[in-house]
This record gives sequence, structure tokens and C-alpha cells, in this order.
Amino acid sequence: MSKIKRALISVSDKSGVADFALKLHQSGVEILSTGGTAKLLEENGIPVTPVSQATGFPEMMDGRVKTLHPKIHGAILGRRDVAEHMAAMETHGIQAIDLVVVNLYPFEQAVSKEGCDLATAIENIDIGGPSMVRSAAKNFNDVTIAVNPEDYEIILAEMKENNGATLQATRMRLSRDAYAHTARYDSLISAYLTEQLEEESRFSPLLLPAFEKIQDLRYGENPHQSAAFYREPSPRAADIVSAKQLQGKELSYNNILDLNAAWELTVEFEAPAAVIIKHTNPCGVALDEDILKAFIKARETDPTSAFGGIIGLNRTVSAELAEEIAKNFVEAVIAPGFVPEALAIFSSKKNVRLMEMPAVNSPRPKRDFDFKRVGGGLLVQDRDAVVYGPDALKTASKIEPDAQTLEDLKFAWTVAKHVKSNAIVYAKNLETLGVGAGQMSRVDSAKIAVSKANKSLENCVMASDAFFPFRDSIDTAAECGVKAIVQPGGSIRDEEVIQAADEHGIAMVFTGMRHFRH
Repeated sequence: MSKIKRALISVSDKSGVADFALKLHQSGVEILSTGGTAKLLEENGIPVTPVSQATGFPEMMDGRVKTLHPKIHGAILGRRDVAEHMAAMETHGIQAIDLVVVNLYPFEQAVSKEGCDLATAIENIDIGGPSMVRSAAKNFNDVTIAVNPEDYEIILAEMKENNGATLQATRMRLSRDAYAHTARYDSLISAYLTEQLEEESRFSPLLLPAFEKIQDLRYGENPHQSAAFYREPSPRAADIVSAKQLQGKELSYNNILDLNAAWELTVEFEAPAAVIIKHTNPCGVALDEDILKAFIKARETDPTSAFGGIIGLNRTVSAELAEEIAKNFVEAVIAPGFVPEALAIFSSKKNVRLMEMPAVNSPRPKRDFDFKRVGGGLLVQDRDAVVYGPDALKTASKIEPDAQTLEDLKFAWTVAKHVKSNAIVYAKNLETLGVGAGQMSRVDSAKIAVSKANKSLENCVMASDAFFPFRDSIDTAAECGVKAIVQPGGSIRDEEVIQAADEHGIAMVFTGMRHFRH
């Protein structure tokens, strides 16, 4: 192990760097630096050698060229165990650099600011930084690379324990993190440039998603599967990764999936809404001017399935609502907020996970994709973010639905969008009465939804996520007292299905768009 004698420090994220540099100096390490980092260290009384002094060249071209020099990269890349490398360094007056502390221009922050233009974005693309990071990461046998302030204390501790050196295993781990750092940086630039291009396809020929690990999870869908939770760059405040856990057990893989399903459906509605999710499917949904009443209605849809479910609410949780929820066994509650009295009530249910969302809604990015992993590949699609108003529905039957029925149809259709295919939803007065999910036959989904109903289905509405291939589901609906149906239409048997609706006196409207959810 070689002792760290010389370090180059040049960082955009200056968290903890002054203290780190001071301790390096106190350990006898010479420090090279550039620009703002050098100024900060000098202001803190830490001796610094400017990079321009080490190279013999001034910073030029508005700072575009300052570290791109053999006396920097030769000092980093030179192998200490290769005689020819060491001889070349001596011949050309190159003094080894043993530690590189670099993180990159804040490109992500720059382009996220309102009004950032292309020219500004380009000037925030770091060139020298990634070059130094990659050089140090390649030569990890001899050089320690640090791109994350969280690693400063680890490096100092190892130096203290190993006579000024770091361990090879640590240097390899830091190298891995460094390459991930530059890969993420490049992917952000690529994604930004893709946003600026007007191309025939919305999908880049090379997809480079850059996700940052939030936490390791206890296990995946099942205990024998390992799992972790990652965050994409610049998530919305209304995305599940932005949720703050206020109490409860550590989130599991399945908890996160269900919380996301609950929240995505909850925020579809402007009116106070309550959603209960089980295994990513809604088993109860309701709207009401009073969020407490909405929750009670949602629970009444299917109390058996609601047991151990995830609750989503788009209003702050009051003490009265907390008391009602606490009567049930629930895994988690996600909402925009909880009044102090509600938190006090839930404190007696310490295992219940309470998740607070900082925002109910925020604009989605221009390119907002869903990903699904398949063997050896990745399926990518636009997010299914279509929202319907009653005026978007086309009546196909002889009977026209009235205004209240249209509101119920819109509500049922929105819920069906979040139910696994084949999906059937019965609803009335803006609450679900029965949900049939994930069946191979649409008529079976319809029958299951009927079996789930705890209230009369007389004069309810029915929603189907895709067209009806046969009239059998309409006949089943008629037997239950359904008065109106919403579906995409588009079947070769549409006329037969419409005829069945007319025979039964059922209003039928087409959306012209399906909502499969596999």
C-alpha cells in the first residue's frame, strides 16, 4: 500500500470538503486545486497549490481547459509498479497524484431551473472533471478516487489505520462508484439533449436510465429475493419516492408497490378521495365532500379484502379519520398530511406505516415512461396518463345517460384504469360496489365483481378496461340491474354488444381508448 502524499481536489458539491482538506493537510498531504474549490480552501487557511502552477499553463477558454494536461493525467494514470511509467514521469517532471477528489459541474441542477437555455446547459457540461474521475478510477491500484462526500471519513479512517494509505478493496469500491457517477452524469446529458431534439420516435436509440439507490430492502416480493429501492433523476414532488415516512416498520418491496398504486389512483381525483389497495388492485374507492365518509364508503366495498390493505387519501388526515382507520388492520396510509392529533392516535399502532406526500400533484416531464423488465430486455412505454371528462364519452346505445350517470361512468372508468386486466368495476354515487380483476375471461371478472358487492347493484354503472368481445358480460350486467356501461368499443362484435345493451335498456358509452394493465 502506498501512502497518500499528494491530492487533487476540485468539487462542485463542497459539502465537508474544507474539513476533509484540513485533515489531509494535517496528515502531510500536498493539495492541488482549481477555481472555487481553491478559493474556499485558502479562505479556511489550508495551503493549496493551484493546478495552473503544477502544469505551467493558465486556465483558459472560460475554464474549459485547466486540468486537461499530461502533468495531471500522467500523475494520475502512471502505474507505480511499471518502471517505464515511473521513468516517463521522472523525465517529464510529473509528480504522482495519489488521491483525486472530484465531483462534477451541477448539470442536473442547471437544466432543472426555469428558463435554462441550451447554451447555459452546454456550459454546465463538465469535461475535465469526468476525465480526472475516469483516470483515477482506472488506476485504482495506485490512486484513491472520491466523488461522494460521504466517503471522506472512510478515507481518513483508513489513512489513519494504514500509515497514510487506503485499502485496495476500498479503492476498487470507490472506482466502481466513480464510474457509476460519470455514467449517471453522461446519461443526464444524453436525456437532456434528447428532450431538445424533434425526432420521429420519442424513444432514444440507446436508453441510459440513471437511478440512484435510496435503500436496500429486507427482501423482494418473497423472502428469498434480494431487493433495493432506487430513485430516478429529478423525481416529481408528487412521486412515491418523495414520500416521507412518519412512523411504522421499514417499508417492504410490496409495500412500496402498493403505496404507489394507492397514490397513483388517489391523485386521479380532485374531489376528496379514499382508495384501499390490496396486491396493487383497488378493492374499494369512493369520493365524497367529507374525506371520512369517503373512506368508510371505500372500506364497505370489500371489507374482507381491505383487511391488511394500503390506504390512499388525497386530503389531510384528521383526528376523526385517524380514529376510524385505526379500527382496522392496515399496512400503511399515504396522504398529503396528518394533523398532530391524528399522529397521536396512530402512535398506538406503531407498526402502521404513515407516509406523507409533499405534493398531491405536479407537472409530469415531457417524456414520462413506464418500464417493464423482460428476459434479456426492457419494455418502455408512455405512461397511461389520459384523463377523461364526461364530454369525451360517445353514446353508442339508444339510451342517453344523464349527468349523474355520466359522473359515475367517469369515476368507474378511472378506477378500472388502475385494475389489473381483465378489469370490471361496478359503481354508484361515486363509490365502488364491486371490483373484478385479473381474470383470463372478462365475463369471469364481471361475475367476481358481482360476488364482491355488499350493496345492491340496482341502477349502478359498469366499467370495462377493454371492449367486450361477446354480449355475455352485458347479459350478466343486466341481471344485476346495471343501468349504464362505459367501455372502449372497437370489437368486431360491437353491434351485437350494443344490441344487447339496447335490449336490456342499458345506456352504453364508448371511450375510444382502452386501459389494459398487465
